[in-house]
Amino acid sequence: MARDLFHNIVRSALEKDGWLVTDDPLNIRCGGVDLQIDLGAELLVAAEKSGEKIAVEIKNFVSASKISEFHMALGQFINYRTALRAEEPSRNLYLAVPLVTYNDFFNLPFIQTVVNENKLKLIIYNLETEEIEQWIS
Repeated sequence: MARDLFHNIVRSALEKDGWLVTDDPLNIRCGGVDLQIDLGAELLVAAEKSGEKIAVEIKNFVSASKISEFHMALGQFINYRTALRAEEPSRNLYLAVPLVTYNDFFNLPFIQTVVNENKLKLIIYNLETEEIEQWIS
């Protein structure tokens, strides 16, 4: 599987934010279909608490057609979320998006409507600092 252009940046940002990357990629088999989500991670917390688990699909949105990339990302997100609900229901799925793309594209009214209707969870990451700017659940 080809890695997304910003894969290592997102991995670094998650680690800086206190996450332990447990799967790179996270392989899921559901209903006869094999899927690969870019990253699986757990939040490192005190021993008496159980860590939150997430799966992260990384997108860069660098092509000329951001709407085409969004269509593909949305389809992947819906498929992966469905598989995770069946196979790893304790794991929350997030779509990782660069800050510049979030500001320029994801704030458009139509995209916001699609994000809200499909209950997309987003991780907004900064390419320069390799840090997470915002979690949107």
